[in-house]
Amino acid sequence: MFLYKKMELWSAWLTMYNRGEAPTVSASSSVSRPPLSFDGSVRQIKENMRWLPGGVSSNFRLGIAPTPLVFERGEGPFLFDIDGNRLIDYYLGMGPMILGHSPAGVRDAVKAQADKGILFAGQSAVETEAARRVCEMVPCAERVRFGSSGSEAVQGALRLARAATGRRIILKFEGHYHGWFDNILWSTAPALNAAGPEDAPVPVAGSVGQEAEAGGGIEVMAWNNLARLEARLAKGDVAGVIMEAAMCNAGAIHPGPGYLEGVREACTRTGTILIFDEVITGFRLSPGGAQKRFGVTPDLATFGKAIANGFPVAALAGRADLLDLFATGGVVHGGTYNAQCLSMAATVATLEALTPELFATLETRGTRLMNGIRDALAEAGIKASVAGFPQVFHVAFGLDQPARDYRDLTRINRLAYVAFTTALLKRGVRALERGAWFLSSEHDDAVIDETLAAVAAAARETKGEMSL
Repeated sequence: MFLYKKMELWSAWLTMYNRGEAPTVSASSSVSRPPLSFDGSVRQIKENMRWLPGGVSSNFRLGIAPTPLVFERGEGPFLFDIDGNRLIDYYLGMGPMILGHSPAGVRDAVKAQADKGILFAGQSAVETEAARRVCEMVPCAERVRFGSSGSEAVQGALRLARAATGRRIILKFEGHYHGWFDNILWSTAPALNAAGPEDAPVPVAGSVGQEAEAGGGIEVMAWNNLARLEARLAKGDVAGVIMEAAMCNAGAIHPGPGYLEGVREACTRTGTILIFDEVITGFRLSPGGAQKRFGVTPDLATFGKAIANGFPVAALAGRADLLDLFATGGVVHGGTYNAQCLSMAATVATLEALTPELFATLETRGTRLMNGIRDALAEAGIKASVAGFPQVFHVAFGLDQPARDYRDLTRINRLAYVAFTTALLKRGVRALERGAWFLSSEHDDAVIDETLAAVAAAARETKGEMSL
């Protein structure tokens, strides 16, 4: 009878929980809950495999523990999956959903535009408004071209750098990701036994089937080492340097003191085009991106993700003389869906919402979340680094101080961290297995309280996995 009553009470609580009506459980609470089940997603993914390779449409959605999930809807900081679970979401679409899921302002703008048209193969007023806002917000943006993905925007930047300089070599850095195309997917996550020495890394292809000749113009260096970069640029044959201004795809690593400033000076001195990949950091670290936050202006910058809160929009922005090569210099850039007007409406609505007040709130709440996770892990006896920025940070099991470059990240205890994120998921919190946590404006104090309660419980459960 007692067991039946306990199950009845739990069923009622779970119903409230999935509606968002259950009371918050504090980190110190002794209340325990059965782990969430994801059996419906397991079955659906298996069914999906009849039509979708691996049951998904992106390799980055494979290998999720305990299973890739299938969702019905998103609302604010929450996702609701086909098993009826309500999950606090820190994936946020891999970064785009800075305003949370389904914000009314973005939805209303897109609906209004849909009544006017979807695709014109021409220009629209909303495209002009989106371009104006980008140019006003981003320090480097004298001109902007829109596309559909960050990978495409990067290709445009590389083409402009080579056209403007007449040079071929592009320098990139270990651990920095700039899209999945053959000519740039090099050394994004190389095994150290293949990567060569730190002072002279060997480019390592990121995919089977990747054309080796496509990487002929790519050289790879270790990031955050200014002296080595200056020495390489002094040869005068490098067309462009491309980097994440803050390394947020793998880790959330700050540039070292004076590093970005030194890179900017060296590029100017040698006639090299400096490209910041701000697909993750743009409109997330500040309204003007990492370049605004750090006060260093590149020649070109690529954007995506948070620019349109989930709509497929990317942008290449930069100096007018460089971007105008698309119009007058014979440099080709195209795309059927570039500046598609529904996506442009989402862009305008998103950028309009990214106020200083919103970013101040993100700073406060994100700092609290970072500190709370750091404290919970320490209390559980787990050695970990919690580093980065309040809007996007990284949790690294096994590190006792923040990583400085990609090779530091190879010391992370990844198996233990996956055990931790799996334990979190079963407690209703969804966090990326690679260690990144994205924050939205909808993660309020109550949601953070609930998150930290789950973190504390998951940390205690995971402590025994640290030897993995």
